[in-house]
Amino acid sequence: MQLREVRASDLDAFFAHQQEPEANLMAAYQARNPSDRAVFDHHWNQILNDPTVLVRTIEHDGDVAGSILVFDGEQPEINFWTSTKFWGKGITTSAVDAFLQEYTKRPLTAHVVQDNLGSIKVLERRGFKIIGTEQIFSNARAEVVTENVMQLD
Repeated sequence: MQLREVRASDLDAFFAHQQEPEANLMAAYQARNPSDRAVFDHHWNQILNDPTVLVRTIEHDGDVAGSILVFDGEQPEINFWTSTKFWGKGITTSAVDAFLQEYTKRPLTAHVVQDNLGSIKVLERRGFKIIGTEQIFSNARAEVVTENVMQLD
């Protein structure tokens, strides 16, 4: 596993990852129309051109496995997305470890749906603690879900 700068060609893989139903359920995040490439491209153009965002591609054996980023605003927040075909292989864990070595500003927050046990476990093992909860509407689930607000000091 390695983290690297995002290349334009990575966006095709990121878009494919966004189509994975199980990943959308675990993230509870989904665009209103996840198959709309124009909306996807606009969203990623904003991310890649925002100086307050640090974003990396997660690569494993030459394949784009996912992405990891931090919105470095007043309250920095980490987000990651890994394709389901890479789940359970330690790739996300390794990516978070490497990213936290590169991005050292603390405190750092994360929002994780309460039943996304894999992501919660990854974050807790890195020292994130649950500091609260929030209710959000999940397009992927078409219902209100509860997210854990987690923080690394």
